[in-house]
Amino acid sequence: MQKRPRLLNTALAGFLVLTLGACSTLAPPPSTPEKDRTYAITILHTNDHHGRFWQNGDGEYGMAARKTVVDAIRAEVAQTGGYSLLLDGGDVNTGVPESDLQDAVPDFKGMNLLGYDAMAVGNHEFDKSSTVLAMQRKLATFPMLSANVYRSGERLFDAYKMFNLGGVRVAVMGLTTEDTQKLANPENMQNLEFRSPIQEAAKLVPQLRSQADIVIAATHMGHYENGQHGIQAAGDVEMARAVSGIDLVVGGHTQNPACMRAENVMDTAYVPGTPCQPDRQNGTWIVQAHEWGKYVGRADFQYRNGAFTLVKYALIPINLKKRTVDATGANHVETYTAPIAENAEMLALLKPYQDFGQQKLQVAVGHSDARLEGDRAYVRKQPTSLGMLIGRAMMDKTRADFAVVNSGGIRDSLPAGAITYKDVLKVQPFGNTLATLSLSGREVLDYLQVAARMSPGAGGFPHLSGVELVVAGGTLVQARVRGAFVDPNKTYQMVINNFMASGGDGYPVITNHASYVDTGFVDADVLRAYISVHSPLQASRFAPSGSLTATPIQ
Repeated sequence: MQKRPRLLNTALAGFLVLTLGACSTLAPPPSTPEKDRTYAITILHTNDHHGRFWQNGDGEYGMAARKTVVDAIRAEVAQTGGYSLLLDGGDVNTGVPESDLQDAVPDFKGMNLLGYDAMAVGNHEFDKSSTVLAMQRKLATFPMLSANVYRSGERLFDAYKMFNLGGVRVAVMGLTTEDTQKLANPENMQNLEFRSPIQEAAKLVPQLRSQADIVIAATHMGHYENGQHGIQAAGDVEMARAVSGIDLVVGGHTQNPACMRAENVMDTAYVPGTPCQPDRQNGTWIVQAHEWGKYVGRADFQYRNGAFTLVKYALIPINLKKRTVDATGANHVETYTAPIAENAEMLALLKPYQDFGQQKLQVAVGHSDARLEGDRAYVRKQPTSLGMLIGRAMMDKTRADFAVVNSGGIRDSLPAGAITYKDVLKVQPFGNTLATLSLSGREVLDYLQVAARMSPGAGGFPHLSGVELVVAGGTLVQARVRGAFVDPNKTYQMVINNFMASGGDGYPVITNHASYVDTGFVDADVLRAYISVHSPLQASRFAPSGSLTATPIQ
């Protein structure tokens, strides 16, 4: 007989009582809450799953351990007479090859088994074709919500879902970042309109308040410190300030723990297992559980006579590890909190999908003498060796004079040592194809000026191969292609991906250019072939020195 998992961390003990309460058929709940009765309502939440249905190589996160935690909390809440909802802030798709190759079927099946009540539609739900999205919607046993995505003038998804928790009426509204229009593949955007989520919420919230006692927004808009969203679309903080009447925002998109160090100041050094104070704006609580199922967020509220009060909040880490080095130089790895056992039923559901993916992916395609950097924290702010490698592979395949690579298309690093097909697909999971154009020198300068204006931190931040730029205050000062200044009267061959060519990440739409050619070469396959031919790779050959020299705007 399998033993129940034991979670020993005292900070989490109150959250994880493992004794399961008996279930029985009850009469329908009242249609309205009882006067002077205190209702305990727990909101569990995740976001930005990105294909992480299986634990990683270090045994962190994964849906099987997540189910252990969620089941335990639900049982505890039910035993004490409370109610719970499990919500997600969107982006189930894209990020791990085992999931990407199977159209996130294991992920949605895992969410069904976890018993999600609703999710927001994220921008990565549009990475694949409308046929795949339709399949996922049919597969999900919970609603995918978005009030601001329209097709031909009609909402594409349900705007909200109503829940009755013992007589307390809870409305969960979904919202999707309007940046989806530029972040997703434009080919999948046919006849779609992403209206302002703030404007849609302003119209919808008064209607929901007339029907519900509690209004929750499940969003994929992003949590920006003090509402400072830069060139990105407005996020949760801006919406909460603009729209009164939202009790709680369960967010996603920016993939950070929304833990605050002080008013409007984020705790950017949040340590797993320590207390987390959620953001609060205009009477609205805002929560976000980082990414990938690293945490399950738990917000315990009380509802009484119209007042919805937060009692306790925590981010529960799912087997996250800390690494330390002792005085002798020895490395130590341990979980931040007590280890969480994996749920056997979830493992049985997901293992065939994991095994299938592993067979396809664990084939070595080459080697590197050092890590090639593609981490989001670096690749969107400065040129890196991996960006140079990708551009070089694109130029090699197409014989182009130079390549421009959007950092938003680089999703992971390549390791030192053996490089597998899985590693390559983690770097480039979108299946974009290479596009070439023959441009005059003047057109080249115009295009590079757009690249020069891309803000560090944005997905449009450029990585350049075969071209060197000097930028001052966001203005292109100097450009060289293959070591020579760009001649306005000369013709150059440029290679980019079809996502950028279609206007993705804010680049100009150039698919209608007379010289435009979609080669059909898939970016990940091009990179895999280049690595295979040029192995073992010398990472120093791809150092980005000189490709982009920039001084900030004064």
